[in-house]
Amino acid sequence: MTYLMSDPHGQYDKYIELLEKIRFTGRDDLYVLGDAVDRGPEPMKLLWDMSLRINVFPILGNHDWTARTLLSRLNVEITEENAEFGITGDLLEAVRLWLSDGGDTTLADFRRLNPEEREDVLDYLGEFAPYEEIAVNGVRYLLVHAGLRDFAPDKPLAAYDALDLCDGRTDYSRRYFGDRILVTGHTPTLSIDPAYRGRIWRGNGHIALDCGAGFGLPLGCLRLEDGAEFYAE
Repeated sequence: MTYLMSDPHGQYDKYIELLEKIRFTGRDDLYVLGDAVDRGPEPMKLLWDMSLRINVFPILGNHDWTARTLLSRLNVEITEENAEFGITGDLLEAVRLWLSDGGDTTLADFRRLNPEEREDVLDYLGEFAPYEEIAVNGVRYLLVHAGLRDFAPDKPLAAYDALDLCDGRTDYSRRYFGDRILVTGHTPTLSIDPAYRGRIWRGNGHIALDCGAGFGLPLGCLRLEDGAEFYAE
């Protein structure tokens, strides 16, 4: 079976609860559409579990991109020789903004790791794909974290860079493709339609998966073969 999830945001317990609810096995596939880190209490534990499962496919979210970018710079040992290339005013400001947007849990969790584990985490974050294209039961799906910034119908996917796909917002009132469904996270579904607070939203050729787990709402999971929805409250 093919499962989709997005924006678990360090909510390891909810993530594991969902895997148990769907009875996830080595015969299944799970696509996580970004933002595995930040806000929730156990981002490193969640990343570690994902990395050990060869049938979990991570897609890059804006929080994942920011975490890897800043943690890579902060993880460099500052010496007398390289200090001038180390912590700058710009870096400090970027870290301040990240910490205020949920990065504090990720940084604290990362600091508890030993040097080898830190490198493993950074390597894994570097493996996150900008998008995935899949087909299930003859239906095609494009999986991205946020959407397609500056979208044009005839614009090839290769023309979008990572930030075009993992940041920005999708216009859910507009159908983007006639031959596939665009699946996104990033935008909590309650902001698309308040009636879908904490629930998966579908319409206009879109599926929106971010149920708001990063803000204390449920984590959702969708099975594509039959459209079944699962939630960890």
